[in-house]
Amino acid sequence: MAELSVAELSKDLRDAIAKIETTEGLEKVGVVVRMGDGVAAVHGLRSAGYNEVLQIETKTGIVEAFALNLMEDEIGAVLLGSDTQVSAGDKVKLKGTVLEVPVGPELLGRVVDPLGRPLDGGVPIKTKQTGLVEREAIGVMGRKSVHEPLMTGIVAIDAMFPIGRGQRELIIGDRQTGKTSIAIDTMINQGKQKTGVINVYVAIGQKLSKIARLVDRLKEEGVMDQTIIVATGPSDPASLLYLAPYAATAMGEYFRDNSQHALMIYDDLTKHAVAYRQMSLLLRRPPGREAYPGDVFYLHSRLLERSAKLSDDLGAGSLTALPIIETQAGDISAYIPTNVISITDGQIFLETDLFYQGIRPAISAGLSVSRVGGAAQTKAVKGVSGNLKLGLSQFRELASFAQFGSDLDEATKRQIDRGQRLTELLKQPQYMPASIWEQVASIFAVSQGFFDEVKVEKIKDAQTSLLTRLWTDHKDEMRELDKGGKPTDEVNATIEKVAISVAKGFEE
Repeated sequence: MAELSVAELSKDLRDAIAKIETTEGLEKVGVVVRMGDGVAAVHGLRSAGYNEVLQIETKTGIVEAFALNLMEDEIGAVLLGSDTQVSAGDKVKLKGTVLEVPVGPELLGRVVDPLGRPLDGGVPIKTKQTGLVEREAIGVMGRKSVHEPLMTGIVAIDAMFPIGRGQRELIIGDRQTGKTSIAIDTMINQGKQKTGVINVYVAIGQKLSKIARLVDRLKEEGVMDQTIIVATGPSDPASLLYLAPYAATAMGEYFRDNSQHALMIYDDLTKHAVAYRQMSLLLRRPPGREAYPGDVFYLHSRLLERSAKLSDDLGAGSLTALPIIETQAGDISAYIPTNVISITDGQIFLETDLFYQGIRPAISAGLSVSRVGGAAQTKAVKGVSGNLKLGLSQFRELASFAQFGSDLDEATKRQIDRGQRLTELLKQPQYMPASIWEQVASIFAVSQGFFDEVKVEKIKDAQTSLLTRLWTDHKDEMRELDKGGKPTDEVNATIEKVAISVAKGFEE
């Protein structure tokens, strides 16, 4: 907001300020001089700090706000409640605390707003602890390299772009390409595989019906009791949308700092940037590139840097982040996508073209990357997926040439045939994450050529048959393989024998 000198204010406001200055002083007390769209300009409060909670005394009670703009004679305060009760002339005092939210195991299984108030109609939540909404990220010496796998249950991701505990992997793509589906499947997999990882899902300005469907699904899958959902709807004020990911991160940090593992899903940071832009414009901050505030990079970097794998001295807990960003017409070089790509440790790019071709999840093998990679991959999956990404990228290049109908040599034909089968194999229905042994057996059977004689459209049937027979006849070996260790020659021989037998049943 543009600063006004006291002389430019109305006589009533000047009198109110003068009265406070003589009785209480303007160090710890202020006056609202302008109000609008959830943002109040406060004169006075010279000792206020960034993110400090302010209490505005209105005719109907106290409304809380937090300080976001600190200027010489004026504070830009963002309201945490309704702005209908606040008017110019209201007295403002410091609460004496910075913005905090309830944290702890009491929040598990609940749907809350960014201030920790229940939205699910359940009993009020009483936690023993609170956490700072804004907190400095752990320093370099407090961290450890990412080395433990966080299995998503999605074959294409676990095989080609593995995610580790403490990593930040961006999920990016146009709207309606399955970004949230990947995040939900990862949450479900933590419950199915009994990993003990706590899920924290933050919905930023999402439709409430979508959140309700998500809650129902998580209950159905039995993972809601290890999940916290922080929800904001499109009708919520921009201040709550801005706070939501920070508040959710504070809730996730509690588990990280208590030697546990948590998974953060931010759905999505594009809406978060829009909410912050709205507040910035109301606060009259100067816009930067593409008319966005210049500090949108800092907005997300200080949020995502809080995700980390802690050192053994700090308890070895972890906080893994899966931020979601929506692109326009697949443009990953736009302002916000490039910001978040440069902050994160890799991205999973979902292509609209692949989605409409029926390849789901529609993950681009060429544009997706994990900068942690094999360091966080189970030895079992690593052993079978070595050339998968390269092979798939080459296949998609070759396939574009092949469609012109030119004569192809035998090696190219083989590569295209194998690529088609791998593409078919990596298709996966939603809500059906695959365990480690299922992934290893499936990739091994196709990549080693045991399914080369199976028709492309029959690959999924052959995969189902292979997994059923392996689990029925070789349950102990598969359980051992599911622990993630490198498969023994005996296990590989077993999978090969069953795969060849299954393939014969699908030959013409």
